[in-house]
Amino acid sequence: MLALYRNYADAILAALPGKRLLALDALRGLTITAMILVNNPGSWSYVYGPLRHAGWHGWTLTDLIFPFFIVIVGISLQLNLQRQRSAGYAVAIKQAALRSIKLFALGLMLALFYYNFRDVNYSYIEQRLVTLRWLGVLQRIGLVYFFTVLIVLYCNTRGRILWLLALCAVYLAAMWYLPYQDAQGQQFSGLLLFGNSFAAWLDHTLLGAGHVYYPSATPFAFDPEGLWSTLPAVASCLSGVLIAQWLQSGRNLVQQIRGLLLFGVVAVWLAELWHFSLPINKSLWTPSFVLLSSGYCAIALAACSWLCELKHWRRWTAPLVVFGANAILFFMLAGIAARLLDMFSVGHTSLQNWLFSKLYQPLFGDYNGSLAFSLSFLLLSYLLMHWCYKRGYIFKV
Repeated sequence: MLALYRNYADAILAALPGKRLLALDALRGLTITAMILVNNPGSWSYVYGPLRHAGWHGWTLTDLIFPFFIVIVGISLQLNLQRQRSAGYAVAIKQAALRSIKLFALGLMLALFYYNFRDVNYSYIEQRLVTLRWLGVLQRIGLVYFFTVLIVLYCNTRGRILWLLALCAVYLAAMWYLPYQDAQGQQFSGLLLFGNSFAAWLDHTLLGAGHVYYPSATPFAFDPEGLWSTLPAVASCLSGVLIAQWLQSGRNLVQQIRGLLLFGVVAVWLAELWHFSLPINKSLWTPSFVLLSSGYCAIALAACSWLCELKHWRRWTAPLVVFGANAILFFMLAGIAARLLDMFSVGHTSLQNWLFSKLYQPLFGDYNGSLAFSLSFLLLSYLLMHWCYKRGYIFKV
């Protein structure tokens, strides 16, 4: 069995281009794998703590997944910058805009892909189309990517650092000092509460209460991928750009790994200290969260580089390479599959709930059964993604 896996892994790794940064491919694959794992439990009533998002302030391992992906977008962008510049700035901006639009459209498609067949009174127009959630994971990636491309194309290293700091500073200035009021005329400022912050007020005002992830939040409905928190999300992407510049600086591999570790440890330490005055909060994407998640991403990349490039332990990355090569397709197909499991019914319950309650829960128990369902979902997804990978079906936007 082990020999079969070695041959399988060697075949996948041998097909990679010689100049590929395997550590980055492994980290990208690990990130999208973790994202699908936490998004698809057997039952949301039985999820282990680290696989849940933090209730509000604070963080769990799950909270690091999305910002890791954003930082990796920045790393990849910088590594491919020379090719983009060679095509000309106008072409590069046009391509970035098209990619952003495609990602935004894919996000909207996922939001619209649902129908409740169990409810005879369900109205797709009223309960899905009219209340379409405008923003989401793919939409945020699209917006962040486009604005980061603009900054990277026109700014040198100093300019990029200044943009990163300015985005966080402008975000904080509004969150702390700009006044806003609710429908009754009560005025607020400086709050970082669930449903009561400048970011929540902006989402409620511009997007509308029916078009966000938390429509019943009070006094303001808001979205965790909302408008104002996109600013520090761009800062997260810029941190990835700066990490890539460090990798391109000409230093040897040991120096690169030490630099990543040093930055990561210091960033995490500072973020945890900052948490006492500016809470680490994923839904608000606070600058302390930017610092924390970018620091941990640098540490994770250093670990992958140590394993892959320094120790040459590479075979473990093969499944991650398959997932990471088609990350957007993986996310889309997993989202569609999860919705189908909820849409189709067995009796009066969803297919997913039936599978969990009749198969996984009796065999493994509540929490282990929910996790086993996630792992089964991941395994079946891998079979499909491997089929696409072997046939060269790489979905690019």
